Amino acid sequence: MFREKISFAKLFYVFFQNISIRQTILKNTIWLFLAQVITKFFTFSLFVCVAREFGPSNYGIFAFALSFVVLLGVLSDLGISSIATREFSREKKSKEEFVGLLSLKFILMLITLGVTFVACIFFFDQSEIQKIVLILAIYVIINRLSDLFYAYLEACHRMEYEAVAKILQAVFLVSIGFFVVFYFPSIQNLSLGYLVSALLFLFFLLLFFHLKIYHLSFKWDVLLWKKYLSMSWPLAFVGLFAVIYVRIDSVMMGFFGQVTETGWYNAVYRIIQFTAAPAALISKSFFPFLSVAFKDSSKRFKKIISYHIEAMMVLAVPLVVGGVVLAPKIIDFLYGSEYSPSILAFQILILASGFIFLLTPFNRALIAANHQRKIFWVEFIGAIVNIVLNFILIPIYSLYGAAVATVITYFMMFVLFVLLSVKFVKVEIMTSRFQQTLISVILAVFLMYIVVSKLLFYSLSVLWLVVIGVIVYTLCLYVIKKGIKKLFKGGFDNILILN
Repeated sequence: MFREKISFAKLFYVFFQNISIRQTILKNTIWLFLAQVITKFFTFSLFVCVAREFGPSNYGIFAFALSFVVLLGVLSDLGISSIATREFSREKKSKEEFVGLLSLKFILMLITLGVTFVACIFFFDQSEIQKIVLILAIYVIINRLSDLFYAYLEACHRMEYEAVAKILQAVFLVSIGFFVVFYFPSIQNLSLGYLVSALLFLFFLLLFFHLKIYHLSFKWDVLLWKKYLSMSWPLAFVGLFAVIYVRIDSVMMGFFGQVTETGWYNAVYRIIQFTAAPAALISKSFFPFLSVAFKDSSKRFKKIISYHIEAMMVLAVPLVVGGVVLAPKIIDFLYGSEYSPSILAFQILILASGFIFLLTPFNRALIAANHQRKIFWVEFIGAIVNIVLNFILIPIYSLYGAAVATVITYFMMFVLFVLLSVKFVKVEIMTSRFQQTLISVILAVFLMYIVVSKLLFYSLSVLWLVVIGVIVYTLCLYVIKKGIKKLFKGGFDNILILN
């Protein structure tokens, strides 16, 4: 009984207290991973249900409207949340500025809603689409407000609170969404369901934060707003450019009249977003420590960013290979034969998911080192290239052209982020440890590919294939890495350098 109390106490400290850097990163990663798995699974299930029940055409209309309002929703944040995380992590007194930033966010929400209303008048003739866009706009704006609350919790390394909040947010959305789909199925009703879920979540978030975390109030502080906007404006444009190359393809296909193709494309893009989700949550755990380490210790900063890069590589390579091999089974399992034209688009887009993993550490390193203006130019180039490629490729190749444009954009941005990080932040890549991990990953993925692609296994359900692939890859990576580590210790690293 005494041992049980001790073990319970240890578990409590591991998962609810910040003891050391490694333990805190582990704790935050576990909580955020738990939240991401639950929320992404719930929301992804809802999107799959909507796509299957409404069909490619109706789902395409909803996806087009949602992409349009997400594009305008960038105005409601302007990069303030990301800068707040950095500033709150470094200076405790900065947390007192939270109420001033909250007031600014409410003002930005009203401005965004006004811009959306004007855009509806100019771009849409049908009143039904105008209503859907306006309803979804309020939903998106409310969700962007929660980013500031999450920024505060991330700076305090209290990701357990953020995890619970995100799970609650997903529960509201999915519960109401499924209810609408099965009992009142229409695009407009589904949009209203999204809005109701956002309002319910906002009420509970404000109440919890006010009573448990920080006393909420409104503060008119123009000097504070100028201070943060002067720091965040590069990230504001970064956010806009990021949304452009994520959403502009769906918006452009919608305006080109390719509604059904938009449904096919968004169905597979949802899978890509689902698979790329771990990249964001891992970065959220690393980022506060990167910000502090850059200020305090160059050696520790390089060590943390090195761990970050290796973690992303270990996840990215098997994801891409497995996605390409299992694409036909994945699409048929999730959406049915009605979405079979999207298989090739998925096989192309899964490469983009891999590049998202690989570029994220370099992106975060630049932000932590106060080089967000350089990120601005990378994102700007990416947005311009993506728009140009979409204009050229979508009219000819439809959703497949949009997929190719997305992959080219992410690859180009990955290269630019690496070059800038090496030059300005002095990030070291080809270390001995990185070489060991890279060789181990390549060999483990090759063995995973052989096992999964065998006819004996390929006839199994896609769920079993994923489980088998994960087990084979993990075991092979562990064994191979241990063996290669011994080789490097025996002088294999010197051989590589000489060659």
